[in-house]
Amino acid sequence: MRVLPISVTAVAAALLLTACGSGDGDPSGSGSASGSASGGGKNGDTAACRISDVGLEVGPVSAAPAAGDTGTVTVTLTGRGTDCTLDGFPQVTLAAAGTDAEVPADKAAQGQQLTLAKDTTASFTITYVRGGAGASLPVDKLTVSLPGASDAQSFPWTYGPVASGSKGVPDASVSAFQQAGD
Repeated sequence: MRVLPISVTAVAAALLLTACGSGDGDPSGSGSASGSASGGGKNGDTAACRISDVGLEVGPVSAAPAAGDTGTVTVTLTGRGTDCTLDGFPQVTLAAAGTDAEVPADKAAQGQQLTLAKDTTASFTITYVRGGAGASLPVDKLTVSLPGASDAQSFPWTYGPVASGSKGVPDASVSAFQQAGD
């Protein structure tokens, strides 16, 4: 008669383990959620932000005054409506004389996932070295796109030429998204 209780116990345990999940729609129970630990959406299932979901504003700017100096350009995003997700780093492109150069992510920064709700803000910073005579990009346009989205928005670049590193890569970097405000 001991076989029955052990079998029943084993079946019950197997059913409980099968029913256990992470509660986030992940049937594997691995706990990988699509929401954010830093304030995910109502159910953790917010879509990637698109340019049309947010307001973008360039500034404040601390322009590099002379060749070799470092400058920063802050870009602020404000949620316009439905919650959306910013994950990692924005894609930033600098246009110079008809050539586009992608700005690499800051190697020291770690991307994170943020939820942007209506009227909340997040920001990122572009850090660049002002170019001088020789290896520099005469940048005239800044283009921003968001991860997971295909649309982009452009702004005039009036902060001087950007030094050019190896293979035409701008001597610049872009930070990860950071929650802004209170």
